[in-house]
Amino acid sequence: MKTIIKLTVLMCFVTSLTFAQKLKVTGGVNIMYIDYAVSTIHTENPTDGQPTDTDLTTKFTNSKSTTSYNSSINSTVNFSKTSSETGFYLGLALADINLADKLELLPEVRLVAVKDFNQIQVPVLASYNISDKFKAKVGPSLGFLLDTGEGVKSTNFAIDFGLSYDVSDKISIDARYDWGQTNLLDRGDSDNYLKINNIQIGLSYSFN
Repeated sequence: MKTIIKLTVLMCFVTSLTFAQKLKVTGGVNIMYIDYAVSTIHTENPTDGQPTDTDLTTKFTNSKSTTSYNSSINSTVNFSKTSSETGFYLGLALADINLADKLELLPEVRLVAVKDFNQIQVPVLASYNISDKFKAKVGPSLGFLLDTGEGVKSTNFAIDFGLSYDVSDKISIDARYDWGQTNLLDRGDSDNYLKINNIQIGLSYSFN
């Protein structure tokens, strides 16, 4: 199902190139939230308070998971962590693709630069004119991670929600939440997962 959605998003983006009447340059701050959890079986008694590293923790959160517990042989040990990293994004968007009254299609390509999670995002959003200045946006987004490690998927499917305010005919303020849906661990489940979400705040400039 997700493969069909991904192909549909890409097809919509390519098709919209024909109908776009305006090009926008976008850029701003990207705050990424990384949710990571691993459940493992330990065959020895761990020492209280000793940090335990995994390759993924070192690769993606640049920190150590610290546990403090008493366990017996063959016990299940759960590590979970939420961290954040700040970076930036730059993008190109196609605008003025009218679908209906007050409703437009807004396909875009964004380069997101965040430590260990550099990626190309391809959101295809529906933009609704709430008023002359405000627009609400929602739609699917594909993220193609550029530097994944072993055992980590390189494609992230997300749902984007956003608002924009037109400062002038050419300049807008944009705010967007990129809600990641994909468990990026190859063999992940509800106890073993790696997910990323983004808050993006920036400006866009329109070329008429």
